[in-house]
Amino acid sequence: MRAIIATGLALILGTCSLPPSLLEQVQARGELHVLTRNSPTTYYLGPEEPTGLEYDLVRLFADHLGVELRVTVPDGLGAMFSQLEQGKADLAAAGLSVTDDRQERIRFGAPYHEVTQQLVYRFGNPAPRALDELDGVLKVVAGSSHEETLKKLAQDYPDLAWEAVDGLESEDLLIQVADRELDYTIADSVDLKMNRRYYPELRAAFDLAEPEPIAWAFPPGMDDSLRRAADDFLARLERRGTLAQIRDRHFGHTERFDYVGTRIFMRHIDNRLPTYRHWFETAADDYDLDWRLLAAIGYQESHWNPRAVSPTGVRGIMMLTQRTAGDMGVTNRIDPRQSIFGGARYFNRVHDRMPDHIEEPDRTWMALAAYNVGFYHLMDARILTEQHGANPDRWLDVRDHLPLLSQRQYYTQTRYGYARGREPVIYVDNIRRYYDILAWLMPQNGEAETLVEGEEESETDDQSG
Repeated sequence: MRAIIATGLALILGTCSLPPSLLEQVQARGELHVLTRNSPTTYYLGPEEPTGLEYDLVRLFADHLGVELRVTVPDGLGAMFSQLEQGKADLAAAGLSVTDDRQERIRFGAPYHEVTQQLVYRFGNPAPRALDELDGVLKVVAGSSHEETLKKLAQDYPDLAWEAVDGLESEDLLIQVADRELDYTIADSVDLKMNRRYYPELRAAFDLAEPEPIAWAFPPGMDDSLRRAADDFLARLERRGTLAQIRDRHFGHTERFDYVGTRIFMRHIDNRLPTYRHWFETAADDYDLDWRLLAAIGYQESHWNPRAVSPTGVRGIMMLTQRTAGDMGVTNRIDPRQSIFGGARYFNRVHDRMPDHIEEPDRTWMALAAYNVGFYHLMDARILTEQHGANPDRWLDVRDHLPLLSQRQYYTQTRYGYARGREPVIYVDNIRRYYDILAWLMPQNGEAETLVEGEEESETDDQSG
Protein backbone atom coordinates (compact mmCIF):
# COMPACT_ATOMS: atom_id res chain seq x y z
CA MET A 1 0.00 0.00 0.00
CA ARG A 2 2.81 2.44 0.92
CA ALA A 3 4.47 1.74 -2.40
CA ILE A 4 1.24 2.52 -4.23
CA ILE A 5 0.80 5.79 -2.32
CA ALA A 6 4.40 6.79 -2.96
CA THR A 7 4.04 6.06 -6.67
CA GLY A 8 0.83 8.11 -6.79
CA LEU A 9 2.45 11.07 -5.05
CA ALA A 10 5.39 10.96 -7.43
CA LEU A 11 3.04 11.02 -10.41
CA ILE A 12 1.08 13.93 -8.95
CA LEU A 13 4.22 15.91 -8.15
CA GLY A 14 5.64 15.15 -11.57
CA THR A 15 2.57 16.42 -13.37
CA CYS A 16 2.51 19.57 -11.20
CA SER A 17 6.17 20.54 -11.69
CA LEU A 18 6.67 24.19 -12.63
CA PRO A 19 7.52 25.10 -16.23
CA PRO A 20 11.03 26.39 -16.88
CA SER A 21 11.59 30.06 -16.08
CA LEU A 22 12.22 32.64 -18.81
CA LEU A 23 15.92 32.58 -17.97
CA GLU A 24 15.99 28.79 -18.23
CA GLN A 25 14.13 28.94 -21.54
CA VAL A 26 16.71 31.35 -22.98
CA GLN A 27 19.56 29.13 -21.84
CA ALA A 28 17.85 25.96 -23.08
CA ARG A 29 17.34 27.23 -26.61
CA GLY A 30 20.80 28.84 -26.64
CA GLU A 31 19.63 32.23 -27.90
CA LEU A 32 18.78 35.66 -26.49
CA HIS A 33 16.31 37.47 -28.74
CA VAL A 34 16.60 41.25 -28.38
CA LEU A 35 14.54 44.03 -29.97
CA THR A 36 16.27 47.32 -30.68
CA ARG A 37 16.24 50.26 -33.07
CA ASN A 38 18.73 51.63 -35.56
CA SER A 39 20.42 54.77 -34.30
CA PRO A 40 23.93 55.96 -33.40
CA THR A 41 23.11 55.58 -29.71
CA THR A 42 21.63 52.08 -29.80
CA TYR A 43 22.53 49.75 -32.67
CA TYR A 44 23.90 50.12 -36.18
CA LEU A 45 26.23 48.35 -38.57
CA GLY A 46 29.68 49.84 -38.23
CA PRO A 47 32.46 49.63 -40.80
CA GLU A 48 33.30 46.03 -39.87
CA GLU A 49 30.65 44.80 -37.42
CA PRO A 50 27.55 45.83 -35.46
CA THR A 51 28.09 48.41 -32.75
CA GLY A 52 26.22 50.90 -30.55
CA LEU A 53 25.83 51.23 -26.78
CA GLU A 54 22.82 48.92 -26.51
CA TYR A 55 24.31 46.35 -28.86
CA ASP A 56 27.55 46.21 -26.90
CA LEU A 57 25.65 45.70 -23.65
CA VAL A 58 23.30 42.96 -24.85
CA ARG A 59 26.17 41.19 -26.62
CA LEU A 60 28.03 41.05 -23.31
CA PHE A 61 24.85 39.88 -21.57
CA ALA A 62 24.37 37.07 -24.09
CA ASP A 63 28.00 36.03 -23.61
CA HIS A 64 27.43 36.09 -19.85
CA LEU A 65 24.46 33.73 -20.25
CA GLY A 66 26.43 31.51 -22.63
CA VAL A 67 23.98 31.93 -25.52
CA GLU A 68 23.93 33.42 -29.01
CA LEU A 69 22.53 36.89 -29.61
CA ARG A 70 19.74 37.50 -32.12
CA VAL A 71 18.88 41.13 -32.83
CA THR A 72 15.65 42.28 -34.47
CA VAL A 73 14.78 45.84 -35.48
CA PRO A 74 10.97 46.22 -35.52
CA ASP A 75 9.26 48.73 -37.78
CA GLY A 76 8.80 51.51 -35.23
CA LEU A 77 8.27 51.79 -31.49
CA GLY A 78 4.65 50.66 -31.71
CA ALA A 79 5.68 47.38 -33.30
CA MET A 80 8.43 46.96 -30.74
CA PHE A 81 6.09 47.33 -27.78
CA SER A 82 3.49 45.04 -29.39
CA GLN A 83 6.04 42.29 -29.98
CA LEU A 84 7.31 42.63 -26.43
CA GLU A 85 3.80 42.50 -24.97
CA GLN A 86 3.11 39.33 -26.97
CA GLY A 87 6.29 37.68 -25.71
CA LYS A 88 7.83 37.47 -29.18
CA ALA A 89 11.22 38.58 -27.84
CA ASP A 90 13.11 38.25 -24.57
CA LEU A 91 13.80 41.93 -24.03
CA ALA A 92 14.09 45.31 -25.74
CA ALA A 93 17.34 47.26 -25.50
CA ALA A 94 16.62 50.40 -27.46
CA GLY A 95 17.42 53.44 -25.35
CA LEU A 96 13.90 53.33 -23.90
CA SER A 97 12.87 55.90 -21.33
CA VAL A 98 10.94 54.58 -18.34
CA THR A 99 7.56 56.33 -18.43
CA ASP A 100 4.27 55.81 -16.59
CA ASP A 101 2.38 54.91 -19.77
CA ARG A 102 4.95 52.33 -20.81
CA GLN A 103 5.05 50.72 -17.39
CA GLU A 104 1.36 49.91 -17.77
CA ARG A 105 2.20 47.75 -20.80
CA ILE A 106 5.66 46.28 -20.16
CA ARG A 107 8.16 45.79 -17.37
CA PHE A 108 11.46 47.63 -17.03
CA GLY A 109 14.71 46.57 -15.47
CA ALA A 110 16.97 48.74 -13.35
CA PRO A 111 18.01 52.04 -15.01
CA TYR A 112 21.58 52.19 -16.28
CA HIS A 113 21.62 55.57 -18.04
CA GLU A 114 19.59 58.78 -18.22
CA VAL A 115 18.67 61.37 -20.84
CA THR A 116 16.93 64.74 -20.99
CA GLN A 117 14.27 65.55 -23.58
CA GLN A 118 15.13 68.74 -25.47
CA LEU A 119 13.32 70.88 -28.02
CA VAL A 120 15.55 71.10 -31.10
CA TYR A 121 15.67 73.83 -33.74
CA ARG A 122 18.13 74.87 -36.45
CA PHE A 123 20.81 77.46 -35.80
CA GLY A 124 19.97 80.65 -37.70
CA ASN A 125 16.28 80.44 -36.87
CA PRO A 126 14.82 82.25 -33.84
CA ALA A 127 15.36 80.25 -30.68
CA PRO A 128 12.10 79.70 -28.79
CA ARG A 129 12.25 80.06 -25.02
CA ALA A 130 9.00 78.21 -24.28
CA LEU A 131 6.45 76.02 -26.03
CA ASP A 132 4.06 78.93 -26.55
CA GLU A 133 6.70 80.66 -28.70
CA LEU A 134 6.86 77.93 -31.34
CA ASP A 135 6.34 79.32 -34.83
CA GLY A 136 6.38 76.37 -37.20
CA VAL A 137 5.83 72.65 -37.48
CA LEU A 138 6.78 70.32 -34.63
CA LYS A 139 7.08 66.58 -35.30
CA VAL A 140 7.93 63.68 -33.00
CA VAL A 141 8.10 59.92 -33.38
CA ALA A 142 4.74 58.25 -32.78
CA GLY A 143 4.64 56.19 -29.60
CA SER A 144 7.81 57.80 -28.26
CA SER A 145 8.36 59.22 -24.79
CA HIS A 146 8.49 62.60 -26.54
CA GLU A 147 4.87 62.22 -27.62
CA GLU A 148 3.91 61.25 -24.07
CA THR A 149 5.60 64.40 -22.77
CA LEU A 150 3.77 66.62 -25.24
CA LYS A 151 0.42 65.12 -24.28
CA LYS A 152 1.10 66.01 -20.65
CA LEU A 153 2.36 69.49 -21.47
CA ALA A 154 -0.69 70.19 -23.64
CA GLN A 155 -2.70 70.57 -20.43
CA ASP A 156 -0.71 73.73 -19.71
CA TYR A 157 -0.36 74.79 -23.35
CA PRO A 158 -3.80 74.30 -24.93
CA ASP A 159 -2.67 75.74 -28.29
CA LEU A 160 0.28 73.36 -28.54
CA ALA A 161 0.14 71.38 -31.79
CA TRP A 162 2.39 68.65 -33.13
CA GLU A 163 2.44 65.75 -35.56
CA ALA A 164 3.33 62.21 -34.46
CA VAL A 165 4.88 60.30 -37.36
CA ASP A 166 5.28 56.54 -37.85
CA GLY A 167 8.11 54.79 -39.63
CA LEU A 168 10.80 57.32 -38.69
CA GLU A 169 13.47 57.47 -36.01
CA SER A 170 14.36 60.50 -33.93
CA GLU A 171 17.52 60.80 -36.01
CA ASP A 172 15.43 61.15 -39.19
CA LEU A 173 13.58 64.11 -37.70
CA LEU A 174 16.83 65.70 -36.55
CA ILE A 175 18.13 65.48 -40.12
CA GLN A 176 14.93 67.13 -41.37
CA VAL A 177 15.50 70.01 -38.98
CA ALA A 178 19.13 70.33 -40.10
CA ASP A 179 18.03 70.28 -43.77
CA ARG A 180 15.35 72.98 -43.16
CA GLU A 181 12.56 70.52 -43.95
CA LEU A 182 11.16 70.77 -40.42
CA ASP A 183 11.08 73.56 -37.87
CA TYR A 184 11.23 71.65 -34.59
CA THR A 185 11.51 68.22 -33.11
CA ILE A 186 12.19 66.71 -29.69
CA ALA A 187 15.24 64.57 -29.08
CA ASP A 188 16.98 62.94 -26.16
CA SER A 189 20.09 64.85 -25.13
CA VAL A 190 22.45 62.03 -26.08
CA ASP A 191 20.89 61.69 -29.56
CA LEU A 192 21.34 65.41 -30.12
CA LYS A 193 24.99 65.30 -29.04
CA MET A 194 25.73 62.39 -31.36
CA ASN A 195 24.03 63.95 -34.37
CA ARG A 196 25.49 67.42 -33.89
CA ARG A 197 28.83 65.98 -34.95
CA TYR A 198 27.32 65.41 -38.41
CA TYR A 199 24.79 68.28 -38.44
CA PRO A 200 26.41 71.12 -36.48
CA GLU A 201 23.46 73.47 -37.11
CA LEU A 202 21.25 71.56 -34.66
CA ARG A 203 20.58 73.35 -31.38
CA ALA A 204 18.74 72.64 -28.13
CA ALA A 205 16.31 75.45 -27.28
CA PHE A 206 15.37 74.20 -23.80
CA ASP A 207 14.72 71.08 -21.76
CA LEU A 208 11.15 69.81 -21.65
CA ALA A 209 11.40 67.68 -18.53
CA GLU A 210 13.67 66.42 -15.80
CA PRO A 211 16.20 63.71 -16.77
CA GLU A 212 14.57 60.35 -17.47
CA PRO A 213 16.00 56.92 -16.64
CA ILE A 214 16.86 54.54 -19.49
CA ALA A 215 16.39 50.81 -18.98
CA TRP A 216 15.86 47.50 -20.75
CA ALA A 217 12.24 46.44 -21.20
CA PHE A 218 10.79 42.96 -20.67
CA PRO A 219 7.48 41.24 -21.47
CA PRO A 220 4.70 41.64 -18.88
CA GLY A 221 4.13 38.79 -16.49
CA MET A 222 5.12 37.40 -13.13
CA ASP A 223 8.34 35.69 -14.21
CA ASP A 224 11.18 37.99 -13.17
CA SER A 225 14.04 35.55 -13.70
CA LEU A 226 15.49 37.11 -16.87
CA ARG A 227 14.97 40.64 -15.62
CA ARG A 228 16.75 39.86 -12.34
CA ALA A 229 19.63 38.27 -14.23
CA ALA A 230 19.91 41.37 -16.43
CA ASP A 231 19.81 43.72 -13.44
CA ASP A 232 22.53 41.72 -11.67
CA PHE A 233 24.64 41.72 -14.83
CA LEU A 234 24.39 45.49 -15.35
CA ALA A 235 25.09 46.13 -11.68
CA ARG A 236 28.23 44.01 -12.01
CA LEU A 237 29.31 46.03 -15.05
CA GLU A 238 28.74 49.22 -13.07
CA ARG A 239 30.83 48.03 -10.12
CA ARG A 240 33.70 46.95 -12.35
CA GLY A 241 33.70 50.21 -14.28
CA THR A 242 32.90 48.42 -17.54
CA LEU A 243 29.60 50.24 -17.98
CA ALA A 244 31.32 53.62 -17.66
CA GLN A 245 33.93 52.46 -20.14
CA ILE A 246 31.29 51.48 -22.69
CA ARG A 247 29.47 54.79 -22.21
CA ASP A 248 32.74 56.62 -22.77
CA ARG A 249 33.47 54.56 -25.89
CA HIS A 250 30.26 55.76 -27.49
CA PHE A 251 29.56 59.14 -25.91
CA GLY A 252 32.65 60.35 -24.09
CA HIS A 253 34.02 62.36 -27.00
CA THR A 254 30.73 64.10 -27.81
CA GLU A 255 30.78 66.47 -24.83
CA ARG A 256 33.15 68.98 -26.41
CA PHE A 257 31.39 70.56 -29.40
CA ASP A 258 32.86 73.16 -31.75
CA TYR A 259 30.29 74.43 -34.23
CA VAL A 260 32.69 76.41 -36.40
CA GLY A 261 35.35 73.70 -36.33
CA THR A 262 32.87 71.03 -37.34
CA ARG A 263 31.64 73.03 -40.33
CA ILE A 264 35.22 73.69 -41.45
CA PHE A 265 35.96 69.97 -41.15
CA MET A 266 32.95 69.11 -43.30
CA ARG A 267 34.13 71.57 -45.91
CA HIS A 268 37.67 70.21 -45.88
CA ILE A 269 36.34 66.69 -46.41
CA ASP A 270 35.06 67.95 -49.75
CA ASN A 271 37.87 70.19 -50.92
CA ARG A 272 41.05 68.87 -49.27
CA LEU A 273 40.71 65.20 -48.41
CA PRO A 274 40.28 63.96 -52.02
CA THR A 275 43.82 65.15 -52.82
CA TYR A 276 45.37 63.02 -50.08
CA ARG A 277 42.90 60.19 -49.60
CA HIS A 278 44.79 57.71 -51.79
CA TRP A 279 47.96 58.18 -49.74
CA PHE A 280 46.07 57.77 -46.47
CA GLU A 281 44.53 54.56 -47.82
CA THR A 282 47.81 53.17 -49.14
CA ALA A 283 49.78 54.03 -45.99
CA ALA A 284 47.04 52.51 -43.81
CA ASP A 285 47.16 49.29 -45.84
CA ASP A 286 50.93 49.12 -45.46
CA TYR A 287 50.73 49.41 -41.66
CA ASP A 288 47.43 47.60 -41.02
CA LEU A 289 45.57 50.72 -39.93
CA ASP A 290 42.12 52.15 -40.65
CA TRP A 291 42.77 54.89 -43.22
CA ARG A 292 40.02 57.03 -41.71
CA LEU A 293 41.78 56.99 -38.34
CA LEU A 294 45.02 57.99 -40.05
CA ALA A 295 43.19 60.78 -41.89
CA ALA A 296 41.64 61.93 -38.59
CA ILE A 297 45.11 62.16 -37.06
CA GLY A 298 46.27 64.18 -40.07
CA TYR A 299 43.34 66.54 -39.75
CA GLN A 300 43.89 67.09 -36.04
CA GLU A 301 47.56 67.79 -36.73
CA SER A 302 47.33 70.12 -39.73
CA HIS A 303 43.80 70.37 -41.16
CA TRP A 304 45.29 68.43 -44.10
CA ASN A 305 47.57 71.34 -44.93
CA PRO A 306 50.93 69.97 -46.22
CA ARG A 307 52.73 73.26 -45.51
CA ALA A 308 51.48 73.64 -41.92
CA VAL A 309 54.09 74.60 -39.36
CA SER A 310 53.81 75.10 -35.61
CA PRO A 311 55.72 77.54 -33.40
CA THR A 312 57.77 74.56 -32.12
CA GLY A 313 58.93 73.67 -35.62
CA VAL A 314 56.89 70.55 -36.40
CA ARG A 315 55.79 70.49 -40.02
CA GLY A 316 53.60 68.93 -42.65
CA ILE A 317 50.29 67.07 -42.76
CA MET A 318 51.29 64.77 -39.88
CA MET A 319 53.28 67.54 -38.09
CA LEU A 320 56.41 65.48 -37.57
CA THR A 321 59.38 66.76 -35.59
CA GLN A 322 62.68 66.81 -37.42
CA ARG A 323 63.96 63.95 -35.27
CA THR A 324 60.88 61.78 -35.78
CA ALA A 325 60.93 62.48 -39.49
CA GLY A 326 64.54 61.33 -39.66
CA ASP A 327 63.80 58.17 -37.69
CA MET A 328 60.90 57.39 -40.05
CA GLY A 329 62.95 57.97 -43.19
CA VAL A 330 61.20 61.21 -44.13
CA THR A 331 63.55 63.55 -45.99
CA ASN A 332 61.00 66.28 -46.77
CA ARG A 333 58.37 66.93 -44.12
CA ILE A 334 56.24 69.16 -46.34
CA ASP A 335 55.97 66.46 -49.00
CA PRO A 336 52.44 65.16 -48.28
CA ARG A 337 53.14 61.59 -49.33
CA GLN A 338 56.28 61.34 -47.20
CA SER A 339 54.55 62.97 -44.25
CA ILE A 340 51.53 60.64 -44.37
CA PHE A 341 53.66 57.51 -44.68
CA GLY A 342 56.00 58.74 -41.96
CA GLY A 343 53.09 59.47 -39.65
CA ALA A 344 51.54 56.05 -40.32
CA ARG A 345 54.88 54.34 -39.63
CA TYR A 346 55.35 56.29 -36.41
CA PHE A 347 51.81 55.71 -35.13
CA ASN A 348 52.11 52.01 -35.93
CA ARG A 349 55.35 51.88 -33.92
CA VAL A 350 53.73 53.64 -30.94
CA HIS A 351 50.70 51.35 -31.16
CA ASP A 352 52.95 48.27 -31.16
CA ARG A 353 54.78 49.55 -28.07
CA MET A 354 51.61 49.49 -26.00
CA PRO A 355 51.60 46.58 -23.53
CA ASP A 356 50.13 43.49 -25.18
CA HIS A 357 47.41 43.04 -22.56
CA ILE A 358 45.77 46.42 -23.30
CA GLU A 359 42.77 45.61 -25.46
CA GLU A 360 41.07 47.61 -28.19
CA PRO A 361 39.81 50.25 -28.44
CA ASP A 362 41.73 51.41 -25.33
CA ARG A 363 44.99 50.42 -27.01
CA THR A 364 44.34 52.79 -29.92
CA TRP A 365 43.23 55.69 -27.69
CA MET A 366 46.37 55.34 -25.57
CA ALA A 367 48.56 55.10 -28.66
CA LEU A 368 47.01 58.35 -29.89
CA ALA A 369 47.74 60.00 -26.55
CA ALA A 370 51.33 58.74 -26.71
CA TYR A 371 51.62 60.02 -30.30
CA ASN A 372 50.77 63.45 -28.91
CA VAL A 373 52.40 63.64 -25.48
CA GLY A 374 55.10 60.99 -25.83
CA PHE A 375 55.21 57.30 -24.93
CA TYR A 376 56.99 57.73 -21.59
CA HIS A 377 54.67 60.46 -20.36
CA LEU A 378 51.76 58.14 -21.11
CA MET A 379 53.48 55.42 -19.08
CA ASP A 380 53.86 57.91 -16.21
CA ALA A 381 50.13 58.65 -16.43
CA ARG A 382 49.37 54.91 -16.31
CA ILE A 383 51.46 54.59 -13.17
CA LEU A 384 49.61 57.52 -11.55
CA THR A 385 46.33 55.91 -12.58
CA GLU A 386 47.27 52.66 -10.83
CA GLN A 387 48.51 54.51 -7.73
CA HIS A 388 45.09 56.14 -7.45
CA GLY A 389 43.33 52.78 -7.51
CA ALA A 390 42.09 52.98 -11.08
CA ASN A 391 42.77 50.73 -14.09
CA PRO A 392 45.92 51.70 -16.03
CA ASP A 393 44.83 49.55 -18.97
CA ARG A 394 41.61 51.46 -19.49
CA TRP A 395 41.63 54.72 -21.43
CA LEU A 396 38.71 56.16 -19.46
CA ASP A 397 40.80 55.97 -16.26
CA VAL A 398 44.10 57.06 -17.80
CA ARG A 399 42.25 59.96 -19.46
CA ASP A 400 41.25 61.23 -16.01
CA HIS A 401 44.83 61.08 -14.71
CA LEU A 402 46.78 62.50 -17.65
CA PRO A 403 46.10 66.13 -16.55
CA LEU A 404 47.94 65.38 -13.29
CA LEU A 405 51.19 65.45 -15.26
CA SER A 406 50.97 69.26 -15.29
CA GLN A 407 50.58 69.52 -11.50
CA ARG A 408 53.80 69.72 -9.51
CA GLN A 409 52.60 67.54 -6.63
CA TYR A 410 52.13 64.71 -9.11
CA TYR A 411 54.69 65.14 -11.88
CA THR A 412 57.50 65.31 -9.30
CA GLN A 413 56.59 61.73 -8.43
CA THR A 414 57.02 60.53 -12.01
CA ARG A 415 60.12 59.40 -13.84
CA TYR A 416 59.76 61.70 -16.84
CA GLY A 417 58.37 64.78 -15.11
CA TYR A 418 56.15 67.58 -16.33
CA ALA A 419 53.90 67.27 -19.38
CA ARG A 420 50.93 69.30 -20.63
CA GLY A 421 48.63 66.45 -19.70
CA ARG A 422 45.35 68.06 -20.77
CA GLU A 423 46.47 68.32 -24.38
CA PRO A 424 46.48 64.58 -25.17
CA VAL A 425 42.99 64.27 -23.66
CA ILE A 426 41.64 66.94 -26.01
CA TYR A 427 43.75 65.51 -28.83
CA VAL A 428 42.25 62.04 -28.51
CA ASP A 429 38.70 63.39 -28.11
CA ASN A 430 39.07 65.43 -31.30
CA ILE A 431 40.48 62.56 -33.34
CA ARG A 432 37.72 60.24 -32.15
CA ARG A 433 35.17 62.82 -33.26
CA TYR A 434 36.79 63.31 -36.67
CA TYR A 435 37.12 59.56 -37.10
CA ASP A 436 33.44 59.01 -36.25
CA ILE A 437 32.39 61.52 -38.90
CA LEU A 438 34.69 59.99 -41.53
CA ALA A 439 33.50 56.47 -40.70
CA TRP A 440 29.88 57.61 -40.94
CA LEU A 441 30.40 59.41 -44.24
CA MET A 442 32.80 56.90 -45.76
CA PRO A 443 32.18 53.22 -45.14
CA GLN A 444 35.18 51.23 -46.30
CA ASN A 445 35.48 51.62 -50.07
CA GLY A 446 32.59 54.13 -50.00
CA GLU A 447 32.35 57.71 -51.18
CA ALA A 448 31.78 60.85 -49.20
CA GLU A 449 28.64 62.94 -49.25
CA THR A 450 28.71 66.74 -49.57
CA LEU A 451 27.13 68.21 -46.43
CA VAL A 452 28.30 71.81 -46.63
CA GLU A 453 27.78 73.75 -49.80
CA GLY A 454 28.12 77.30 -51.07
CA GLU A 455 30.74 78.54 -48.63
CA GLU A 456 34.05 80.14 -49.48
CA GLU A 457 37.15 78.63 -47.93
CA SER A 458 38.86 80.93 -45.46
CA GLU A 459 42.60 81.47 -45.56
CA THR A 460 42.62 81.19 -41.79
CA ASP A 461 41.73 77.52 -42.09
CA ASP A 462 45.32 76.80 -43.12
CA GLN A 463 46.67 77.06 -39.59
CA SER A 464 47.96 73.92 -37.95
CA GLY A 465 45.54 72.28 -35.53
